[in-house]
Amino acid sequence: MTFLARIVKNKQAEVRRLKRLFPLEALKKQAAGLSKKKARFFSALEKKKPVSVIAEIKRRSPSRGTLCRAFDPVPLARGLEKGGAAALSVLTDERFFGGSLLALKNVKSVSGLPVLRKDFIIDEYQIWESRLLGADAILLIAAILSKEQLRTFTRLARRLGLDALIEVHGPAELKKVLPLKPRWLGVNNRDLETFEVALSTTEKLLRRIPERVFIVSESGIKSKEDLLYLERLGVRSVLIGEGLMTRRDPGRVLKALLKSLTRG
Repeated sequence: MTFLARIVKNKQAEVRRLKRLFPLEALKKQAAGLSKKKARFFSALEKKKPVSVIAEIKRRSPSRGTLCRAFDPVPLARGLEKGGAAALSVLTDERFFGGSLLALKNVKSVSGLPVLRKDFIIDEYQIWESRLLGADAILLIAAILSKEQLRTFTRLARRLGLDALIEVHGPAELKKVLPLKPRWLGVNNRDLETFEVALSTTEKLLRRIPERVFIVSESGIKSKEDLLYLERLGVRSVLIGEGLMTRRDPGRVLKALLKSLTRG
């Protein structure tokens, strides 16, 4: 069994437990009491020039272990917002990434930035849950979802006022996704099976993606040179996680990175 398959299997068991504890219909009833929400995640990314940054808050990764030992989502969110992030991403998977739903909720309580829930979404239950937590967007990983699931989950997210970022990391996934005519796509430079990272993944896939699609390049971005390289390719937004979480003051690092970019 591949590592990605293990994650999905664990997530399926997790969702089944959650449904027993708090059924889907109960989630829907709670959501019915919320005010209508207008999706704003992608609009926030489009406003920032020349490249917008989604700063990711995560405690650890399967490939590198613990990234941030003094992990506290609240000061991290505040610092990254001051540092110039256009949006935040919060890992909520607990077993493999050390995240939590509480982390996302706490980040939303202190930051005015739109927040992406980063997890392995495999069931509509998680989308309703994301809305109740206050998320502004969800990640949909093409490698673990069928074309029909991608279509259904995207429509549900839109109905709930959430943006949905569909993520691909190879030609086969892109072939699955393009018939859905997405306006935004995430390209993960990390191979989800081997965990190897190559920014050239974005370059290779861009050749197959229509120019109208807004691209978010994810993983492996650490320097001004990386950002300039992606900008030259036509990338409008990037997601940076480990490149910030492994630093002592992620907000200050981000601020310096963006400042150096505008100076060329």
